[in-house]
Amino acid sequence: MRNFTSVHDIGDLKSALAKAKQVKENPFADQELGKNKTLLMIFFNSSLRTRLSTQKAALNLGMNVIVLDINQGAWKLETEKGVIMDGDKPEHILEAIPVMGSYCDVIGVRSFAQFENKASDYNEVILNQFIQYSGKPVFSMEAATRHPLQSFADLITIEEYKKTEKPKVVLTWAPHPRALPQAVPNSFAEWMNAAGYEFVITHPKGYELDDEFVGKAVVEYDKEKAYKGADFIYAKNWAAYQDPNYGKILSTDRAWTVDTEKMALTNNAYFMHCLPVRRNMIVSDEVIDSPQSIVIPEAANRVVSAQVVLKEILLGL
Repeated sequence: MRNFTSVHDIGDLKSALAKAKQVKENPFADQELGKNKTLLMIFFNSSLRTRLSTQKAALNLGMNVIVLDINQGAWKLETEKGVIMDGDKPEHILEAIPVMGSYCDVIGVRSFAQFENKASDYNEVILNQFIQYSGKPVFSMEAATRHPLQSFADLITIEEYKKTEKPKVVLTWAPHPRALPQAVPNSFAEWMNAAGYEFVITHPKGYELDDEFVGKAVVEYDKEKAYKGADFIYAKNWAAYQDPNYGKILSTDRAWTVDTEKMALTNNAYFMHCLPVRRNMIVSDEVIDSPQSIVIPEAANRVVSAQVVLKEILLGL
């Protein structure tokens, strides 16, 4: 594997899950693989789980790790081509990227949607510039449209906790005070479709995702109907995707908060969320603190998903 940006790069899912199981059983088996190899992790946006889990995965593989926070530890970068650089950005990404590439063997990039230009966001301009100009393998640590390391960890978690071959998995929108990207729900939908589960997406009208990611999912606007018989509830907020409201908050309706009443409609479902989570907006304390909440094991599996991806990239060097 050269680059990793979506489920389409991971290959056969059964094989990927088998590799995840091997990593989990023996996380230090491949320390020689990363010896004298350097991972550069570049953050245009904040991170907790992604930074720690990916760094831990790289260390498990014997790699050296460099972490660069663009907003605190580097020059401000101009990312647009053809501009007159007379503002507060003294370095262009077209010079910065190949320089970064010269210092490492693998690059991880985290760059969220800006909600300034839908085409730019959905064309993944920043991530693709790293792929084009760095000369090194690149993997996404969350981009404008997808968060594949998170979704891979979600899949691993569901496989560990599921009680039927094809569980009913429900992705539900939930309220949030800020406009959040569609990357996590897009990516989650893509991986759930690939896994072949019974998959339902529920949200208020106006929050429809890009059809490319919705795929074969059933879209159900009646949240109570969506919850009925669910085995897994995955909660996430996202801002509107459809024009002319791209990037806007259309609702903060607390009726969409995941609470005990809604969870009672399910098949004793497990609760999932990528974290960080706004308690009593996204989910009630009672639900996230319940035995059915698997957000911590889900987060722990972020090390596993990152290590599988890094291992596959290293094998291709």
